[in-house]
Amino acid sequence: MIDITYSDEVARARESGAPLVALESTIITHGMPFPQNVETARRVEAEIRAAGAVPATIAVIAGRLHVGLSDEELDRLARARDVAKLSRADLSACIATGGTGATTVAATMIAAHLAGIEVFATGGIGGVHRGAETSFDISADLAELATTPVTVVAAGAKAILDLPKTLEVLETQGVPVIAVGQDEFPAFWSRESGLAAPLSMDTAEQIARAARTRRAMGLSGGQLVANPIPEAAEIPRDVVDPIIRAALEAAEAAGVRGKDVTPFLLDHIFTATEGRSLESNIALVLNNARLGAEIAKALTTLPA
Repeated sequence: MIDITYSDEVARARESGAPLVALESTIITHGMPFPQNVETARRVEAEIRAAGAVPATIAVIAGRLHVGLSDEELDRLARARDVAKLSRADLSACIATGGTGATTVAATMIAAHLAGIEVFATGGIGGVHRGAETSFDISADLAELATTPVTVVAAGAKAILDLPKTLEVLETQGVPVIAVGQDEFPAFWSRESGLAAPLSMDTAEQIARAARTRRAMGLSGGQLVANPIPEAAEIPRDVVDPIIRAALEAAEAAGVRGKDVTPFLLDHIFTATEGRSLESNIALVLNNARLGAEIAKALTTLPA
């Protein structure tokens, strides 16, 4: 088993059995500029603490897998340049070569499971990219959800993706997709996508019980909890969809491919919405952190 470096706060939580919520680190290194990145990361951690759980931000630093970061480590990571973006394919290589990297959804799920953490809160998962029928561009997040037993709380999949195909792949992989408090699958910045959610639940307790039941049945993989963005922070679908289409056309015209597509699109959408997309992104991450804490707390009341 690989050695894991735990922060003091996370180590105490593990010893006492306190509820833990994993957090990714790409939002810090690749999501926004300094100092907004570290300020947002600390706000997310504070939301989890306020809800009665313990945050565990995950990253690889100088070849060590860290579960939970100190204030100094968080600040250093936020200022770092040329940080690798780690998924399942390159997580182990980064550790083996002494590198530093930020974890995506897939890598965070792997690390969380290694650390015995059952809940992970993020913004939105990756999925099937538009045009994947020719590019075969499908995020490793979907296969990870089918493999690794972690409950992932997100505001659906990123709206720049092909959401119908993303739901189809999740269904094929046997991943439960649970919308919270509504029957429609949310679309990241928007509460509605026009797509029915496969499952709907209203409480953290129901979601926690569903996770425990999967474990008891010996079913592999986790579950995706699709938590709609708060109404006050959403960008309605009829507003954001034309902006996304324009961003996709701009990416195609510029010949942007592969891992460069998502940051290009997000930057284009940020400019077109005059920063509103980033404000909404922060609001939905905070909302997901709160729900993640409630689910983690509910899990501590159930038999393991």
